[in-house]
Amino acid sequence: MTEKLIDVPRRVVAGIAGLLVLAGMVVLTAMGESTMRPLPASAPAGEFSAGRALEHLGRFAAEPRPLGSPASDRAGDYLVGRLRAEGMRVEVHRAVGARSASGLATFGRVDNIVATLPGRDPTGTVMVAAHYDSAAMGPGASDDGAAVAAMLETVRALRAQGDQEGRGARGDQQGRWNIRNDLVFLMTDGEEDGVLGAEAFVREHPLARGGGVLLNWEARGVGGPSLMFETSRNNARLVETFAEAVPRPRGDSSMVELYRMLPNNTDFTPLVGAGFTGMNFAYIERSSRYHTADDSIANLDRGSLQHHGSNMLALTRALGDAALPTLVSDGDVTYFRVLGTMVTYPGRLVPPLAVLAVLSLAGLTLLARRRGLVSVPRVLAGAASALLPLGLSVVLAQGTWGLLVAWRPAYDTMGGLLHRPLAYQAAVAAMAGLALLSWYLPLRRRIGPAALAVGALAWPAALGALCAWAAPGASFVLTLPALCCALGGIVALLLPRFPVWRVVAVTFGAVASALLLPALAGNALDGMGLALGGAGALVFAVFGLTLLPLAELPLPTPHRGLSRLTAVAAPSIAVALTVSLVGLGLAVDRFDEGHPRRAHLAYVLNADTLVARWVSADADPAGWTRGYVSGRDVGELPPGYARGELWTGPAPAIRAGGPRVTVLSRSGDTVTLRVTAGRAVRGVTLRVDHPITGATAAVAGNRPVTVAVVGVRTGTWPGEVRFRDLPREGAEITLRVPRADRLRVTAIAETYGLSTVPGYLPRPPGLVASTREDGDLVAVTRTYDL
Repeated sequence: MTEKLIDVPRRVVAGIAGLLVLAGMVVLTAMGESTMRPLPASAPAGEFSAGRALEHLGRFAAEPRPLGSPASDRAGDYLVGRLRAEGMRVEVHRAVGARSASGLATFGRVDNIVATLPGRDPTGTVMVAAHYDSAAMGPGASDDGAAVAAMLETVRALRAQGDQEGRGARGDQQGRWNIRNDLVFLMTDGEEDGVLGAEAFVREHPLARGGGVLLNWEARGVGGPSLMFETSRNNARLVETFAEAVPRPRGDSSMVELYRMLPNNTDFTPLVGAGFTGMNFAYIERSSRYHTADDSIANLDRGSLQHHGSNMLALTRALGDAALPTLVSDGDVTYFRVLGTMVTYPGRLVPPLAVLAVLSLAGLTLLARRRGLVSVPRVLAGAASALLPLGLSVVLAQGTWGLLVAWRPAYDTMGGLLHRPLAYQAAVAAMAGLALLSWYLPLRRRIGPAALAVGALAWPAALGALCAWAAPGASFVLTLPALCCALGGIVALLLPRFPVWRVVAVTFGAVASALLLPALAGNALDGMGLALGGAGALVFAVFGLTLLPLAELPLPTPHRGLSRLTAVAAPSIAVALTVSLVGLGLAVDRFDEGHPRRAHLAYVLNADTLVARWVSADADPAGWTRGYVSGRDVGELPPGYARGELWTGPAPAIRAGGPRVTVLSRSGDTVTLRVTAGRAVRGVTLRVDHPITGATAAVAGNRPVTVAVVGVRTGTWPGEVRFRDLPREGAEITLRVPRADRLRVTAIAETYGLSTVPGYLPRPPGLVASTREDGDLVAVTRTYDL
């Protein structure tokens, strides 16, 4: 009797100690996911300096520079001048870029900057790429100004290293640099309008045909470590080079698999499609500033710039001197970071590890059955029931987001990318805990804690096996925790009954989850935002399943069962914690000058009727916006807009000729139009009342470009064509419209900047332009029956 009484506190203390060890692992791992200390402008010449890169950034990224804007032209001139000053051969590749989407064709004139340096004994080409245009809503200091400034600093550091080492004895360009392989620094234009610059480069430029190794640089926030989030196929040798060359490698192969499944793309996509192999990098934290006026130099994390640039310089040096043909591989690798070390293993090990996890779980089940702790039916019941907390955690997270949007509609325009999301993110973790407690405690005595713990591991083991087939690079997220937990359970059952050693074994099994959790949860919550908070909740819930043996130890022994107080108190605490964290988030994450709200406003003039309207797509317009709009669908709606989706208000009509559309020819399903819009127009959009299957754009001095169009646009117009940076003399647009005897086309001439409209007052502090494409737009429309 005395021995049993002594065993209970040992059991409790051991369990709490194990949980504390895992918590320490989580904290230690999270602390390692940081940026680098920025180096000042006085840093040694051969090193990358964020301070020096910032000097460049201030020269070209202090204002928005969308495709075709005067600011874009000024930025291009500065970049060309700096690259030439460093001794590179520079050309401006002028072309028309194109892309297509569902029912949409987009064209635009682009000015790509291509700087080259021949290698001394090349084995191939190393291309470093980033885009120098920005979204129209902000200066794009991070997206993608930081990468472009890092390119200038990288070029300077490469040249300085050659000079310092005395490699310029011959006095020529190759002697000064002494790089083995050919280098290309590609600064693309028009990325924000659909990777138009990269598409045109791939289609027309000779350097795109030879292939090589590509390093592309992006940003989806204004801070955080520089992550390698995408690679080309067969990445084994590339990842090895990355892990060896860069000072602080970040990222993991689950991000690669996820990005391959998403419809998103960057310049990396067309360049890899042209035959390049390579790696894609971005930082993604503090993403509420993304594509807004707050993507500014003031908000840029200097450590993120340093990390971006240090990686860029290190990889350019390593690949510049590598035998590039040896980087060809026949498969992908799994890679992730653990306690400061990049772990990699070849793709051929993924299926065996997944099978081993399943077999280890089967072995744990048989051993537990032999010990009399479980029966096979109970384990199966535990596995089936474990689906409940996984699903419930997702439902709770997504449902809470819906309530937050209903309470604070301005969140909807932010897409879940909030200014101060930490309390909400903690609430997501608490919801996962609530889902686990609500499942585990009621079934603990009926099914048994051992059966629940063993059965719960069936989900990470089975899903890991599924990933091993469908997304091998992400399999480790599930396979390794399942394998380690199963092996830890087996060792615990084979050890003597003294609980400390069993706790050590079980704790060791859960360490894999603790080491992987911070980066995976951060990628899910920071990368996808709270609008998809269910993904983060699922990560936390899966992690929680691996803690069941340790969490069980502080509870009463199974045959005693739980007191009613305990069974009710634990979920109640989780509910209270969740509610408190959500309330804290609402109190902390308020809009102010430093953390502004997004507000959408556009001006639309119907040049046919001379009726103008202010338009806002905000669900709940801010006070400033309500000074322009008075209600939903009040008065005549702009052409092409559906009823019920807009707030509108009367606006003064400005003097504007509007776009002009003239039919040049028509034959069968094809109609060719001349489209003009005058000066100072950013572009023209044609909305067509029939589906289009293809479009061709032709402007003077450039090759005509044709794209196929599949699908139908949503909304009131099934087909749409856009032309960005339309020249003053206009463009010829040829549409293929099957089975359409007559067409109605609404042409919209688009100019950014509402200050030209009488009565317009700029946004007050605390408001920034919405990320919608038609935000801050002056649109002049004309409708043509053709």
